[in-house]
Amino acid sequence: MSDLQLNALLGSRICHDLISPLGAIANGVELLLMSGAAATPEVALIAESVANANARIRFFRVAFGASSPDQRMGRPEITSILSDITAGGKLGFDWSIPGDLPRPEVKLAFLAMQCCETAMPYGGTLSFTRVNAKWRIHAKASKLKIDTGLWSALQTPVPMADVSSAHVHFALFAAEIDAQRRKLQLDTSAIDLVLAF
Repeated sequence: MSDLQLNALLGSRICHDLISPLGAIANGVELLLMSGAAATPEVALIAESVANANARIRFFRVAFGASSPDQRMGRPEITSILSDITAGGKLGFDWSIPGDLPRPEVKLAFLAMQCCETAMPYGGTLSFTRVNAKWRIHAKASKLKIDTGLWSALQTPVPMADVSSAHVHFALFAAEIDAQRRKLQLDTSAIDLVLAF
């Protein structure tokens, strides 16, 4: 078993173990409100925090979890995850890909999204397209913050070294691009970042 597969299994296990307690907290908040408890700011904060954590776990389960070529994800599930993860934030998305997709490809797209998000600290819009299994992700923002070391390392065949926990998604994206035998093309400008693979 490769390190990449082992990391994916670990990601799946962590997400699986966290989903249940988060669901229990959400159910507890709902029961409190149904029993006549006041909808105080504290209760609203708990409900909002649980919803945010649940959205992140669902996203991480795809981005960091195990996937096999025979697994597929439907458009409603994908857009639901993206809607939840971007709700109330500065980042928007346009998923213009119809139908079901192989889960490993969605995993790659989600990892790419995280890399783009790092370059978009002030927000912006991510557009996803796919033609003949070729992906194009266009990040558009009023201002981008590109770490040239991280982005240029994605285009080299050498595994990334010395990546911080804040940027681990770059190393995982690079490893997943390699595992899926794809080549990344990258175009950047002051306000646009385009990934094709």
